[in-house]
Amino acid sequence: MPDPHPPHPLPPGPDATSPRLGICSVTFRGLPAAEVARRVAEAGLEVVEWGADVHAPPDRPEALRSARAAADAHGIACCSYGSYFRCLPDELSGFAEIARGAVTLGAPRIRVWAGASGSAEAVEEDRARTTAILREAALVARDHGLELGLEFHGGTLTDSVPSTVRLLEDLRAADVDNVSPYWQPPQDATDPEALAGLDVLADRVGAVHVFSWWPGNRRLPLSARAGLWTRAFARLTASPRPRDALLEFVPDDDPAVLAREAASLRRAAGLAPGRPEGVPDGRGRPHVTLQ
Repeated sequence: MPDPHPPHPLPPGPDATSPRLGICSVTFRGLPAAEVARRVAEAGLEVVEWGADVHAPPDRPEALRSARAAADAHGIACCSYGSYFRCLPDELSGFAEIARGAVTLGAPRIRVWAGASGSAEAVEEDRARTTAILREAALVARDHGLELGLEFHGGTLTDSVPSTVRLLEDLRAADVDNVSPYWQPPQDATDPEALAGLDVLADRVGAVHVFSWWPGNRRLPLSARAGLWTRAFARLTASPRPRDALLEFVPDDDPAVLAREAASLRRAAGLAPGRPEGVPDGRGRPHVTLQ
């Protein structure tokens, strides 16, 4: 039977190059999905990446349906399913369940992790195994009409730009074309260092996790690194590729700062406050501009 709720498409933002703006639900793990969706809508954001750890576990169909219903009720599209699939051998048999969960959520993309070893520590056998498992997962995703997004993160094969590029090229050589990287500023990277890496990946990036950490993982308001994000968005909007920019890990995990952080995100992206008039929501209706 066809899915009565097909995946949300990935159109560009309010113009041909602007990303859609949203949030990762893991930002507020302590809130129920319905409350997350309400706050996202009130903050003038458009999309959500539902996390598989709390809000949308793949083995809990009722939670998946509830998250989908909450997003739909508030006109929020699900842009991706934030899974914790790490391309380990014992995980592959369960990936079809994750793909089905993404379909239930209406997510066109599943975020995955490229193994459990950093690129400097991984031997060739580790890299080959991770690439092979990722390829199999990508084929399962393709069968479900989905893409994969690679978390750009330490302790994986996408912990550096060169290793990420190599992995993508290895996948393309294996006839896999539905995998793209995420991007986020590497921990403790200076603005020039982070942006130099983005310059290499920008045309391939499918989604961005947006936060301001400095030093280490100290969570600052997004405005504290406004220069980094303004320049990052300038690079990202130079390409018409549809993508999403998702707030992640706000200071103190405090829901009360979401409106402020969403406003900073819109400023960095060069957009006016609130959802842009005429941009369709997850159910095809125009958003109302929030003042």
